Parts: sequence; structure tokens; C-alpha cells
Amino acid sequence: MSIKDLFSKMAQEAKASEIREMLKVIKSGDIISFAGGMPDPALFPVEEIRQIAADVLEQRPGAALQYETTEGYERLREELFKFMRSEGMQISSKEEILITTGSQQALDLFGRALLDPGDTIILEEPTYLAALTAFRMQSPRILLAPMDSGGLDSGALRKMLEGRRSGSKIKFLYTVPTCQNPSGLTTTEERRKELVDLAYEYGFVIIEDDPYSYLSDGKNPPFIKALDDERIIYTSTFSKILAPGFRLGWLAASEDLASKFAILKQSLDLCTNTLSQHIACEFMARGHLNKYIERLKPAYRRKREAMLDALAENMPDGAGWTRPTGGMFIWATLPPEFDTDKMLPEAVSNGVAYVPGSSFHPSGRGKNTMRINYSYPSIEQIWEGARRLGHTIKAYGTAL
Repeated sequence: MSIKDLFSKMAQEAKASEIREMLKVIKSGDIISFAGGMPDPALFPVEEIRQIAADVLEQRPGAALQYETTEGYERLREELFKFMRSEGMQISSKEEILITTGSQQALDLFGRALLDPGDTIILEEPTYLAALTAFRMQSPRILLAPMDSGGLDSGALRKMLEGRRSGSKIKFLYTVPTCQNPSGLTTTEERRKELVDLAYEYGFVIIEDDPYSYLSDGKNPPFIKALDDERIIYTSTFSKILAPGFRLGWLAASEDLASKFAILKQSLDLCTNTLSQHIACEFMARGHLNKYIERLKPAYRRKREAMLDALAENMPDGAGWTRPTGGMFIWATLPPEFDTDKMLPEAVSNGVAYVPGSSFHPSGRGKNTMRINYSYPSIEQIWEGARRLGHTIKAYGTAL
């Protein structure tokens, strides 16, 4: 008997993340990466973190290096409660907040807590790949809501639900409504309100995944969590607004849900990294977080504008792309005869990488699309990478 014969069905069906595998390739050579969703390391608030870490270890080493409650460090939850309330979100107390090991753990908890095999969920198409991976572990049925320039098309979703004659219970709608990963699109206020109406009409909850709204220019539509409390589960992360190495995220839900999530989390890691929680708490309490976010916005705006200009100069006729107001990604669409999965090895050989769009399409569509990240490369790399990408696309198109 082979060791592989001992694998569970879940392990047998599990597949490596295409993005994580791509990052291994990128690190192995002189490749400009438009693939990952990584922040610019040059912008990390190193000095502030260094001072806070020293202060924490001097003032309360016993607490910062000890186990913490599963729910999370109480002072950090208090800071997050104040932060969310200042952003207009409906939340009653810190008891509704659970600290997670990155937002990825929150996604895993949602699947564990809410799904039995065969239950139905609603996803945007395209949707965030890591969420799709987490939810698929529970073998749900998936309904796909289309997107357009106004974000998730709530009208089309309504028609789909009205025409649904039978099927398993719909448990939740998962959405990244602001500067979506992968498309960069933002769902309008009107559509957000209709999504809340649909949640009540059809008895499901909405999971609002929000890593990017704090990096957006101008005024965003209200958080879905600002429109309703009962049927909205909110999750976000420090990975984009502090540093991903802390592996800190949080979720906010009704106390009953938050308590159940905490019980399920106990079997995963007992508690989230305590030292990281103390440092993040002090970062917020000392007023650094809002100041740091205001430093990030213009830096990423310059990179986004550089990428949009570079694409306009280098992409061939027939290509199109989104123009996000923030976040980290631009979504490009090539003529229908293109296959970005097949084109990727040629791009890598030309020294540039992206993520093929089919990875984000549960239906298998999107063969002619790609996700382009602009937060990680330098502006010089953005221009050179766009030149390499444009050359690859033109050469591939000529050979078709």
C-alpha cells in the first residue's frame, strides 16, 4: 500500500494554489511579478514596528509571549471595535469580533461553520481564488453572480434567484465589494442595498470580505456592514494595511456566530499569534494606523496610474482592462481567441508573470483574461513588465 492510499478524500482532491506555485517560479529567476497580491515592502512601517515591539517586550513580556484567548487580545478587539464604528459599520461590542490568523482563516471558519456538503453558496464571477479554495473543501453547490462595471450585478442575481425552482438551502453570498480581487471593481451603493434585501428575502447571510477599501481613493459606497448588522459577516486583514507577516485578520458577526467561530478556531490553532496582536494593538492605539493608510494611498495611486499608462502604451488593439479606484489589481481582457493559461509559460520566459483569469472563474470561463498586480513591483518594473507583457501578447496573437 502506498502512503498516498491513506489520504482522505479531502486531501486527495486538494490542489495547490496556482498563485502560490507561481510565486515559487518568480523567486527562481529574473522575473517581474504582476502575479501575487503582495504589498510593497519598501512601504512597511519598520521603525514604528521596531519601537512598538521593543516597548511591548519591555513593558509586558509575560502577556505578549503567553497564550491568548481564542477570541483574541481584548485591547486589540477594543481598538478594532472603535475603528469599525468610526467607519460607520454596525457593530454593538467587541464581543462580536474574533481575531484570526490572517483573513484566510476566517474564510476557512465560514466554510466549517456554515456549510454541509451540498449546501448552496453564491459567489461573484470572477471571485477570489483563495475563498473559492476554502469553500470547496466543504463540497457546496455554487451559484454564480455576474459582474459588470458596477460590480456585482444584484439585478441579475435577483432574476437568477426568482427563477430557481428548487435546490439546497442557500447559506451565504460571498463578496469582495470594494476594489474586488481579482477585478478591481467596486459594487455600487444601490446594488449593495439590494443585496441586503435579497439576504432577507431568501434567508442567507452576506460575507463582506474587505481587504482593500482602506486603500481606495475618494469616497467608497457604504460598507455592507454599515447597511445591516444581523445578516452581514464582515472580515478584513492587517496584511494590506500593516504587514502580511503578522498573519493577523479579524471578523465581525453577531455574538452567536462569533462564539461558534471561536469554538471551531480552537481546533485549528487555539489562538492567534499573541505578540503580533500586541504590536498591532499598539500600532492602532498610538494613532499610527490611520496615518500609515494615508501614506499608502498616494504611493499605490502612483503605481496604479503608472500601470494604467503602461498598459495603454504596450497592450495590443482588442485588449481592455478595468480602472479601479484602489486596491492592488487590474483585470485585463484579451480577444476571445487568446488563452492566458497557455500563454503564461511564454510570458515567464520573457521575464514577466501574471495570474491567468481562469483561476478565478468557477465556471471554467475567463480563458482570455488575466489579473495584473501593481502594488508589489516598482514603477520602473511596472513599465518594463508591461513592455514584456505587451510583446508576449502580440507574439502569441501573431502565432494564433
